Amino acid sequence: MFSRRSPLLVPLVGLIVAMLSLQVGASIAKTLFPSIGPEGATTLRLVLSAVLLTAVLRPWRARITKSNWRAVAVYGASLAGMNLAFYTALKTIPLGIAVALEFSGPMAVAMIWSRRPIDFLWVALAVVGLLLLLPIGATSRALDPAGVMYALIAGVCWAIYIVAGQKAGSDHGPLTAVLGLLIAALLVTPVGLSTAGAALFSWSVVPAGIAVAILSGALPYTLEMYALRRLPTHTFGTLMSLEPALGAVTGFILMRETLAPLHIGAILIVVLASAGATFTIKHKAELHLPD
Repeated sequence: MFSRRSPLLVPLVGLIVAMLSLQVGASIAKTLFPSIGPEGATTLRLVLSAVLLTAVLRPWRARITKSNWRAVAVYGASLAGMNLAFYTALKTIPLGIAVALEFSGPMAVAMIWSRRPIDFLWVALAVVGLLLLLPIGATSRALDPAGVMYALIAGVCWAIYIVAGQKAGSDHGPLTAVLGLLIAALLVTPVGLSTAGAALFSWSVVPAGIAVAILSGALPYTLEMYALRRLPTHTFGTLMSLEPALGAVTGFILMRETLAPLHIGAILIVVLASAGATFTIKHKAELHLPD
């Protein structure tokens, strides 16, 4: 009875749980940094996520041709770079700020399709929010420049991920995510092994790695796919725009990461710009979080 009156309630809740799951997974991953570093945590996340989704979606059913192999390869490489750069950023800057800076990637993709004057308002707001987060002037002592740089690199990789994912996804659908994860895992594993070594296989980190793989990969991917098929595009995009704010809240609750008022304001500006862009800009690529 309740679901008939509110057909969007279940996918709405599912999407919110997916976003929270991603942030909790990132928080758990950060606890692994002292043992295996961000490179090792990235390796565990990608490898275990690939194993889990391979078992469920059976990617060997996909037929890769020469014409679409390049898009799949770029998609996987961008996924590897995005995860590695983002986790490296988390080593020195708070979760909420890292997510907001990383959002520069999908925002840039969205802004390419700006046509109306109001669209450029969201461009201006996004630029203002990001400038307030950069280690310039009064903010230079609060944020590590290297961490900011890695978060921005993650944003660039996210933009490539969206564009390449659109092409690869048109050929292979949901199997694209698994193919991308397999490629990303193959690319990142040598990096993780070279930095973390045998510690990657320690029973003290494997359980947390499995949790990260589920919370940052399998679970949010499943919930996002469910929500994406049932929610209007504007609703989906607007909710996803809350991701930086959820990252800040999760970082504060789980890791006691406090933010300066200026940074909180900057994150809210990025959220507003992203939400506004969702409503007014005609997208040719979906704005969704990395799987």
